[in-house]
Order: sequence, then structure tokens, then C-alpha cells
Amino acid sequence: MKEIVAKELSKVLDLKEADILSLIETPPSKEFGDFAFPCFSFSKVYKKNPIEIAKELSEKITSRLFEKVEANGPYLNFFINRKKLAEKTLKKILKEKEKFGSSQIGKGKKIVIDLSAPNIAKPFGIGHLRSTIIGNSLSEIFKFLGYKTVKINYLGDWGTQFGKLIVGYKKFGNEKSLKKDSIKHLLDVYVKVNQDPNLEEEARQWFKKMEEGNTEALFLWKKFKDLSLEEFDKIYSLLNIKFDAISGESFYNKKMNSVIELMYKKGLIKESEGAEIIDLEKYGLGVCLIKKKDGATLYATRDITAAIDRHDKYKFDEMIYEVGSEQTLHFKQVFKVLELLGFSWAKNCIHINHGLYLAEDGKKFATRKGKTVFMEDILDETIQLAKKEILKRDKIKEKELEERARFIAIAAIFYGDLKNYRSNDLVFNIEKFISFEGDTGPYLLYSYARAKSILSKAKYKNTKLTIENLEEIEKNLILELNNFSEIIIHAQKNFSPNIIANYSFKTAQLFNEFYHSSQVIGSENEGFRLALVASFAQVLKNALTLLGISVIEKM
Repeated sequence: MKEIVAKELSKVLDLKEADILSLIETPPSKEFGDFAFPCFSFSKVYKKNPIEIAKELSEKITSRLFEKVEANGPYLNFFINRKKLAEKTLKKILKEKEKFGSSQIGKGKKIVIDLSAPNIAKPFGIGHLRSTIIGNSLSEIFKFLGYKTVKINYLGDWGTQFGKLIVGYKKFGNEKSLKKDSIKHLLDVYVKVNQDPNLEEEARQWFKKMEEGNTEALFLWKKFKDLSLEEFDKIYSLLNIKFDAISGESFYNKKMNSVIELMYKKGLIKESEGAEIIDLEKYGLGVCLIKKKDGATLYATRDITAAIDRHDKYKFDEMIYEVGSEQTLHFKQVFKVLELLGFSWAKNCIHINHGLYLAEDGKKFATRKGKTVFMEDILDETIQLAKKEILKRDKIKEKELEERARFIAIAAIFYGDLKNYRSNDLVFNIEKFISFEGDTGPYLLYSYARAKSILSKAKYKNTKLTIENLEEIEKNLILELNNFSEIIIHAQKNFSPNIIANYSFKTAQLFNEFYHSSQVIGSENEGFRLALVASFAQVLKNALTLLGISVIEKM
């Protein structure tokens, strides 16, 4: 609604709508209207008392969208015409459909998003789920606002751990177990090699061979990588998440030398106990390790090289790294080094952090009874729970049950995460996530399905809209629907999908309150109420799509 006020004010003020929006306030009491516009800052411009300015502006604004616009001292108070707003809002939603709430504010701008990033030869664990879900949602939000987005899945496919993996496989692995269950077998040999400190030096030597291009080392590395990608693809397919580019740390192995040469040229690198470092102590960022004393490179070296390569390739306006909070110092170091290397675009690199998943006991949800938590197992468990919930309410064929349960399971997991502010830790509780009641993904899907059921029974068609009167709950629901575009921009500016998730729940609550208190089919206001139901369904679908959640018409 603020946008309506800003649009009308822009017609009588020499200001852009975006600048006016930041000045509009919500009065402390409804007696002062729905919105207030303070005129203090215009005194110098117009060389008038702000009380006079408010009075003059009130006489110039004549839009029928307002019941009245009145000057109250130095404030201009706006009273929204609910009936006109309802008509305008519903018509706009039903006309624009899946585009309602979108805009072109990002037109011509490109955003690169680094997300997910599981480690090769390790299971896709629950630790990478938050980056995947949040990063994907941010991409959808930016796209909805007209930005060009590039989603990069930057795989952890290089480093000393691969030396360990090669040693472990050569000593403890076998081809039969690798073919039967590749990831679990590779995890097993990795655990075994880490239990023997005598193998550390041998592991370092194998990684050095990898960096030097040794045929056997690279053959095993590629074998492990290909098997991992097959397993990851199964997970991404279930989550319905796609990437614009899939790359890995290995891609930058041969590109790092030129970047290290640039670091030397800029006088940034120092030697310390045989290692090569960049001292960032004076910036409060400690020491950034570039090369170990054995010559092996590190995450920072590869991430700095990757950032330079990405800017050369994509010419991005911003690059977002959706990575856990524990990597905050790492990214501060990477961005500072890029800045010291002379890259002005370093200021446009942003670390969007997220907290940890916690178990019921408040501890990190990384292990369960000492075992790694596989994402595949989590998905299977959630789908089974969804099936039980569905069968409590309906008897359907197995194929439809499987399909419906998958949609509900994904909604449960995604929404269970995204309703929380990303930087906060959260308790991962599948039983609560999958509930059909309360602040959950299934509740939102159920609300959407309920709306679609009403429309189906009424055989609704979008016809001429007439509004005789408005109940209070109808006003509240329409006001909330009208706020959708504002909500999206707020979420984008704060890199916070939870703003859209919380909005979805609030809107669904209002709809269900309306449903329980108001007759739709057969009422005197049937046409209007069906339009309201259709509009709610459309807005909720748009909101959930931005969270990466697909709707279903039957629960």
C-alpha cells in the first residue's frame, strides 16, 4: 500500500517513488489514517513552513483510492479507500497471475550466487542443506525482481583430504563395495585413514602428486568425483533444484600460480615457518594462509582465484556466498585480499551466512549416535511421515501417494528452514516440520489446496468484479495481499527469505479465518469472494515458489 501513496505523491513532488517510500510512516493510531507523510524535510526546498506544505499537498491529491487525504500539522495523512483498493488489488492479481509482485528493479544487473557446495567423496549431509535451500530461494527472489542470476554449485573437490582418500582407498577399499554403495564406502575408508596418524605424510604426498598431475592420483580422484556427482544429482532432483554452473576447486589448480604471482607483485606475501602467508593483522583479520610449507594450496588461495575468474567471466554486479557462519573470517580475509590486489569489485562480494541445524538436545545436528546424517535418509524419512499423514485423511493409489508425499516432504523441509532468520541456529525436527497444523509447510500447502477446492466446486471463472461491502476480515486479507510486492523487496534487500515465509503463514492464517467465518459459494457476495479466494491462492503460490516450494491442489 505504501507504493500507492508514493505513486500519488510523486505526481505532486519532484521526487522518485523509491525516495518517497523511505519517508512514508505508519501513524501510531488509525484516527490519523493508514499512512502519514512528514513534510519537515521540504521546508528548505520550498522555503515554506511544513504545515503549509502539508496543506497544499492535501489539496493537490485527488485519487479515488483514498477516502480522504488531510493535513494534520506538518503531516499529510492518507486514509485508504478500502473498496477501491480491494477492486484494484484483486483485478491486478487476477490479471498478472504468476507475475504479481514481480518488478524490473534489477533489470540489467547480474547476481552470482555460490551455494550448496557439497564435498566430493563424502555424503550429501544435512550441513549443506541450508546453503542449498537459502541460496536457491535468494536466486528466485532476485530473478522475480528482474535480476539475471547465476547459481554456482562450487564443489569441494580438491585439497589434502583427497590425498587421505587415495591412501585410504588403496589400503582399505575394494571395487565391489565401491560399486555397491560408493559414497558410504568412501566415507568408511576416509574415517579409517584418519584414525591412523602414521598415514598423514603419505596422504600429503598423494595430494602433492595430484597438484603435479600424477596420472594414477588424478584417475582415482576423477573416479571418486564422478561417483559423487551421480549421488548428488539424485538429491538435487528430489529437491527440484538446478544450477546454472557446476564447478569445483580443482578447476583453479592451474590458474592459481598467476594469482600468487600477482600477490608477490603487490608485495602482499610473506614467508612464515616455510609457508606463504598474507598478514592481515592490522585489519583485525589475522593471517591468511596461501601455501603450506609443503607447497600445497588452501581454500583461500582457490577462493581468491575463483572470485577473479568469475568476475572476468560474468561481470557481476554482486557475488553472494551463501555459506555457514563458521566461515565468516575466511570470507572477510578473501574479500580483503581481493581489495588489496586492487580489485574495486571486491566490495560487491557478500557473505550471506547461516546458522547451524541443532538436534533436540540443542547440539549440532551433524551426527546421530556417532554416524553421519545422510540427506538421502532425511528425505526418505520425511516422505514416509508425509505418507502417514496423507493416509490419515484420504485413501489414494500408491503412485499418487508417492507423488503427493514428495511435494509435502519438500515443503516441510524447505519451509521448516526458511521460516527462520538464516543467521539463527534452528532445531531440525522432522515430526514438527511435517505437521499439517501450525506454522509449517504442509499447513501452507493445505491452505492452497483448500482455496483451489472452493474454486473447483464453484467452477470459478474470472468475470466482472463488483464489491458491495467489505467485512473486516476481507479488508485485512486484501491489505495483506496488496503488501506482497513490498514484502519481496524487503526480503531481497535483507537477503532474508524468512520475510516471505512469515508473510505466507500470516496470509494463510487470514485466509483460513475468512474461510471459517464467511460463506463463499451461494453467498450474496459470491463473485467477489471467489475472486478473493482465487487471488489468495495465486499470491500464496507466488510466495511459495520464491521459497522453492511447489504447490499441489489436493492434500
